[in-house]
Amino acid sequence: MSATTACLVSYGSDSDSDNESTSKTGVVNVDPTDPDSTAHLKPLKSVPTMSVALLNSAPEVAVKEAVETGTHLDPSLKEVTYNPTFETMFAPEFGPVNPFKSQQMAAPRNMLSGYAEPAHLNDFMFEQQRRTFSTYGYALDPSVDTHQVTAISYIGAVDEAEKNKGLTVFETGQKDKRSEKRKKIKGGEAGEIDTFLGPWAKYIDEKDSAKPSEEEQKELDEITAKRQKKGKNEEEAPAEEKTILHVKDMYDYQGRSYLHIPQDVGINLRSTEAPDKCYLPKKQIHVWSGHTKGVSAIRLFPNSGHLLLSSSMDCKIKLWEVYGERRCIRTFIGHSKAVRDICFNNSGTKFLSAAYDRYLKLWDTETGQCISRFTNRKVPYCVKFNPDEEKQSLFVAGMSDKKIVQWDIRTGEVVQEYDRHLGAVNTITFVDENRRFVSTSDDKSLRVWEWDIPVDFKYIAEPSMHSMPAVTLSPNGKWLACQSMDNQILIFGAQNRFRLNKKKVFKGHMVAGYACQVDFSPDMSYVVSGDADGKLNIWDWKTTKLYHRIKAHDKVCISALWHPHETSKVITCGWDGQIKLWD
Repeated sequence: MSATTACLVSYGSDSDSDNESTSKTGVVNVDPTDPDSTAHLKPLKSVPTMSVALLNSAPEVAVKEAVETGTHLDPSLKEVTYNPTFETMFAPEFGPVNPFKSQQMAAPRNMLSGYAEPAHLNDFMFEQQRRTFSTYGYALDPSVDTHQVTAISYIGAVDEAEKNKGLTVFETGQKDKRSEKRKKIKGGEAGEIDTFLGPWAKYIDEKDSAKPSEEEQKELDEITAKRQKKGKNEEEAPAEEKTILHVKDMYDYQGRSYLHIPQDVGINLRSTEAPDKCYLPKKQIHVWSGHTKGVSAIRLFPNSGHLLLSSSMDCKIKLWEVYGERRCIRTFIGHSKAVRDICFNNSGTKFLSAAYDRYLKLWDTETGQCISRFTNRKVPYCVKFNPDEEKQSLFVAGMSDKKIVQWDIRTGEVVQEYDRHLGAVNTITFVDENRRFVSTSDDKSLRVWEWDIPVDFKYIAEPSMHSMPAVTLSPNGKWLACQSMDNQILIFGAQNRFRLNKKKVFKGHMVAGYACQVDFSPDMSYVVSGDADGKLNIWDWKTTKLYHRIKAHDKVCISALWHPHETSKVITCGWDGQIKLWD
């Protein structure tokens, strides 16, 4: 060690010009005996130090390779691209279990109701078993192997299956009988012309007489008796008419009946002006209930609209107040079957009703009396007074026998028949200042007639047209809104040309199969209609957009009327027997 030190020291004091110069400048030379100068060359002395304990905060985790012995299969896999071992295939599922799932929810399932395995079944076999089940009530159990058919292999009426020996629809159990031919009477020798029968011989069990047996005779007698009764039915007298007044006093202190137009309802019901601007109805404000079956038609009192007349399938007609207490004022009973249509005259003092009992009846609105009855032994589907003031004694009815029949109230006789339609007549609508009327029918056509001329002067029928069982004239008299059976409302011009307005088609409601009545708002800004789901639909007239839809009834909403003097009051009726007022 001392040798190394000496060497270093000698290295430091090597005769170098620079070193000499520095030594001359007065810097002190290093003393080799100084312990500090060589301290960095000596090993460190061991001093007692504080030891720090190492802390590992990571938990002990088993190594992946140590745990996983094989590859795992996704339990939801349908196909495997390699050959897994039995242990891999049937290993328990790993992973956390959802504690909130019920046993049913946790069970493996590939569809909402459970686990369905694909079964490969021949189409013919499936159809055969389906038909057998619908005819005989039993079918082969698809989960049992069909090669060993036993009594347990059947589902449904097992006893029936045993009785029929498991025959399907396409097999008949009369194989032996079919193979047996009917025996003929032997017919002599061919040489003898008189006695030879040959192929003309009769069968042994053949009957000659066509007289019915006792049982058949009984049945025939019953049928003929029924037919004779049916004939009598038509001759029977119409149902007896009666009326019920539901309010205490028929006249008020001034002697005015309920037909008098009220003046204390906050709106002028006598004005001829329509409201300037109409708004969408939002909520239901009243329900008139009293009919026990579906309501078929509603009509507001002419001009004022302060009373509402409703006809129903419970054979009754009711008159209701639209304002005030909104009571049922009177019930008119006189039809033996459902009432189909009703129509006020211009003044509202009388109205006509058409029902499935084949009668049309004229009633007095005030007293409830039945003034007269009309029938031509056919079902009337629609009825309309002629709106002309001079012709208030004439009315037309569309019949089930394709005719439109015109009656005179004064004589009670048919004065004209318009017989050109090829199907039952559904609607009659007067247009062009009541000089003409438009009729629609089940023959999917629209015909325009001049009053009292039994030949249609315009016939509209397109291959694409559907039946239109409800037609309404717009308040300005320019348009006809027709409820078409392909779920849209079509608009025809109601002046001279009767052309379809292709720009105005109102869609978005489901109405096929029902004659849902359409109506316009008095200012011509909205179109309203019910639909088959019981909803009230409101469209914008200008843009034909469906603006609003309200769930109005539980069953079909058959009619919607917009009050002619109100800005947002709509009355709907449905087959749930209720009439509702919306505002």
